[in-house]
Amino acid sequence: MSDLRELYQEVILDHHKKPRNFRKQAGVAQVEGYNPFCGDRLTVYLKMDGEVIKDVSFEGSGCAISTASASMMTESLKGKTREEAEVIFKAFHDLLTNPAPAANNAAHLGKLAVFSGVREFPVRVKCATLAWHAFHAALDNKNKIVSTE
Repeated sequence: MSDLRELYQEVILDHHKKPRNFRKQAGVAQVEGYNPFCGDRLTVYLKMDGEVIKDVSFEGSGCAISTASASMMTESLKGKTREEAEVIFKAFHDLLTNPAPAANNAAHLGKLAVFSGVREFPVRVKCATLAWHAFHAALDNKNKIVSTE
């Protein structure tokens, strides 16, 4: 295994074991996400200040990929504008679903690039994108349950 792949696995495991921004928020937009394939279930909480993401957090349970993705998502989106968040969302989705992702994704993703290997395991893509789809629905004020199916 390459050193880079090992580093990526370490980052994902660290965020799974010690998820950042793992907490409930009251009085904010919230969307539930559910992946019936593997049982991942989470809620994303989003607090906006105009067009800026003031706070984003999550709670729930899931596999290492799902939890790490949600944790890293919250870290990368906090303080971003709605427009910046949309760019990151699209770049992340492209990274995981496109066999030849856009070359400029790295500029938008930063540490989120650790999920590039997930593309090799299509069944795990849903795990990695679950929190992102819940966040995207919360960003659009759609208080609903988001499913990967």
